Amino acid sequence: MQSSLTSLKYPLVAANGPRFAADIVSVVREGARIRLDYSVRSLAVVDRLIQGIRSEAPPVEAVTETLLGFGAYAGEVLVRHADASWVDFDETQREWFGHPFGVRTPDGRAWNPLGRAVRCFENGIDDSVQLLYVAVVVADPRDI
Repeated sequence: MQSSLTSLKYPLVAANGPRFAADIVSVVREGARIRLDYSVRSLAVVDRLIQGIRSEAPPVEAVTETLLGFGAYAGEVLVRHADASWVDFDETQREWFGHPFGVRTPDGRAWNPLGRAVRCFENGIDDSVQLLYVAVVVADPRDI
């Protein structure tokens, strides 16, 4: 994925996760007149926005930067509401996740919200960013 992101506004490092998130908030507010407020509930709105883009069937390369923004937004929601922190992935994690950064929860688990937004676009709502949040905060999925 990184090869199609050569003209990004910021380097692809964890410290810029909040910037990518803030940019997508501005784009959505100005373009679609939708307010994303970093609430957990807003992740359902992000899923709908991604599905709306998906319904137009653009090639993933054409929307990668937007999806990166939505993934960063989901990551920032995790930072604000699930006590996660932005982290740069090590080489093994980069290979595994296909992205250079993500978030880590206090229990030490690493999460890939950037990849989740891409998978939501590619695979549909079963890979929603809202479900990522649920996976992060629910210790045992049988509790859902």
